[in-house]
Amino acid sequence: MSNNPQDWPEPIIRVQSVSESCVDGIPGRYIKPPSDRPSTGTGFTLGDDANIPIIDLGGTEHDPVARASKYREILQACTEWGFFQIVNHGVDPDLMDKARETWRQFFHLPMELKQQHANSPKTYEGYGSRLGIEKGAILDWSDYYFLHYLPLSLKDHNKWPAQPPSCREVFDEYGRELVKLCGRLMKILSLNLGLEEDLLQNAFGGEDIGTCLRVNFYPKCPRPELTLGLSSHSDPGGMTLLLPDDQVPGLQVRKCNNWITVKPATHAFIVNIGDQIQVLSNAIYKSVEHRVIVNSDKERVSLALFYNPKSNIPIEPMKELVTQERPALYPPMTFDEYRLYIRLKGPRGKSQVESLKSPR
Repeated sequence: MSNNPQDWPEPIIRVQSVSESCVDGIPGRYIKPPSDRPSTGTGFTLGDDANIPIIDLGGTEHDPVARASKYREILQACTEWGFFQIVNHGVDPDLMDKARETWRQFFHLPMELKQQHANSPKTYEGYGSRLGIEKGAILDWSDYYFLHYLPLSLKDHNKWPAQPPSCREVFDEYGRELVKLCGRLMKILSLNLGLEEDLLQNAFGGEDIGTCLRVNFYPKCPRPELTLGLSSHSDPGGMTLLLPDDQVPGLQVRKCNNWITVKPATHAFIVNIGDQIQVLSNAIYKSVEHRVIVNSDKERVSLALFYNPKSNIPIEPMKELVTQERPALYPPMTFDEYRLYIRLKGPRGKSQVESLKSPR
């Protein structure tokens, strides 16, 4: 298999088109093996009210006691869950709604307009419907749009949709606000590791980081119990800020071998730790498997912003966190090398970061 595939192994079929043409069944290409199906009952064993922690970032500016308590909540979420929701995070709720609805409009444009942006495995940038390049693979029930935001050398407005007309400016502003919010969170994550606030960001490459956006579109599915919108995986990058569809739950997070369906709080972002921060923290912070289920009555749109280390610097456990009792668990590897593995193989649970562990 070449390391730089130019094209998809078979013709791409848009899931949105499949969804519009199937009434009571779905093509075999989307039917998951029984062990991977979102079978009834899975995920509710911890009680229907189970949810990832919700943390209110408001009101900590001038109150050190409140701030310390919030930081403790975030530390607990990063070590026990790998996921949390944040509210009062400083991003304008109107901008969040506008970003989601602008992209929803894109997915409802005529197919020939969207097809002008079709992507290839070479960069993934553009309008896509599959991740790995394995021929005959079982596919996920979703279409997506993938874009680079940073570094500026990769940002190319020509790859962004020209329709709807507001798309480019809305996403420019949205990207700017979220990069700022990620910077704030990185300081908290660094302090919570007992490090100076800039150390984690510096390990990412300082200002010189990567950010990209994946907009997910999950069409209605007549047999949601047989498929997944996105297969189980942990995020390969640094940290993810997800703007979920607050009307339609779909994200499931693995906790103690149960799948918990996240209930999105209004105007919250869902934050999760990616593999690169698990490596840098020497596995104090966990990147956790998650997946997406689909819905028979409603489509769903979500926006995932990935905040990643500079792609060509070796990422390894930070020296301040390596001791005799807790030696370095991972060898150095650049994010570029890491990402290529994922692109060739597609989502595969936690197998990638676990396979890297240094032999004891």
